[in-house]
Amino acid sequence: MKDFFENLVSCPDDPILSQTWRYQNDPRAEKVNLGVGMYMDESGRTPVLDVVKEAEEVLAKEHIPHTYIPISGLQQYDRLVQKLVFGEQSEVFETGRACTVQTLGGTGALSLGMTFLNRSCGCTQGASSIPTWGNHNDIMAQAGLQVRGYRYYDRENAGVDFSGMIEDMKAMPAGTVVVLHACCHNPTGYDLSESQWHEVIDVCRHYNLVPFLDMAYQGFKQGLNEDAMAVRLFAKSGLTFLAASSFSKSFNLYGERVGALTVVTPSAEEAERVQSHLKSCARADYSNPPAFGGRIVEYVLSDPERFARWEQEVAGMRERIRLMRRMLAEEVKKAGAPRDFSFVERQAGMFSFTGLTPEQIDRLATDFGIYAVRNGRICICGLNQGNVRYVAQSFARVMQD
Repeated sequence: MKDFFENLVSCPDDPILSQTWRYQNDPRAEKVNLGVGMYMDESGRTPVLDVVKEAEEVLAKEHIPHTYIPISGLQQYDRLVQKLVFGEQSEVFETGRACTVQTLGGTGALSLGMTFLNRSCGCTQGASSIPTWGNHNDIMAQAGLQVRGYRYYDRENAGVDFSGMIEDMKAMPAGTVVVLHACCHNPTGYDLSESQWHEVIDVCRHYNLVPFLDMAYQGFKQGLNEDAMAVRLFAKSGLTFLAASSFSKSFNLYGERVGALTVVTPSAEEAERVQSHLKSCARADYSNPPAFGGRIVEYVLSDPERFARWEQEVAGMRERIRLMRRMLAEEVKKAGAPRDFSFVERQAGMFSFTGLTPEQIDRLATDFGIYAVRNGRICICGLNQGNVRYVAQSFARVMQD
């Protein structure tokens, strides 16, 4: 009998998760993990938010049966997601011209959206920023899209190559699905300004592109409302578009896989038709989303007092990230590094594109026990007041040699 697997070649390890494995097996006491994409507090742990603890206790006492929930998810959850994304008084929400489906985290939202666009809408081309979160391209490819990139990171000027981005978008074939980072660009940390977003919207309109906004870090830049600016500008534009949301970061619910896919259409009738296709795709792919994490988010977002406490906890995480950015820049300068690191304070979110070379990243791991992704991305949340000086001095050493 033929062995159907004998010619398989092993896939390479995930470049981020493999760093965590190396970190865990490093015996050095001063080791630091800057590769993991999770929020961590001063103690190096991912905290359980107080409002999440309360939700867990309430849900545990209710003993809700572990039955299937609807394919599109918890109905109130879906409506609350739209309020959070578009705002309380949003015309999109009031008219019902958007449909939302609860998904397996932000990753599941992207996967479901790409599958829908390929299967139901016939989209065959996709594009992402250079660089982007590594999973974007894999998700598009697995959904059947041919993947291209558009210029984004300007290494020389530590910012966005906006003219290159616009030029590349204008050269895309009509119907190309364009993945856009709504805020806290991963991995660079550099975002577009409001005026630049208006120009991107105009290009999408005139060149018939399909915008797909990924908003995994709402609340981690300036605030919950401020960080939704790009999505809300698209909503006001009248364009049809998709938006992926994640509550992994803002609720620290990484393992519960809590996310949502929202599709904005011209009318409530069209939104209803779109949702029928999303449910069909979801049914074939995973059938139903998990309930527990969704109920936690629903419990918090449904009550103004609980919402306000959650917003304060998100603000606390955001401020700690900002503090670590400032301290890293200061300590690198004190260490006499040949490069000004003040750019990290202009970046936003959990990640920073350091500009360190793959060889320098390798040396950080080998000589100093500091682990990061080889493209130079670090997770700012891996820093704390106890290790930031050591990390900065190690950065200076590899840059000096």
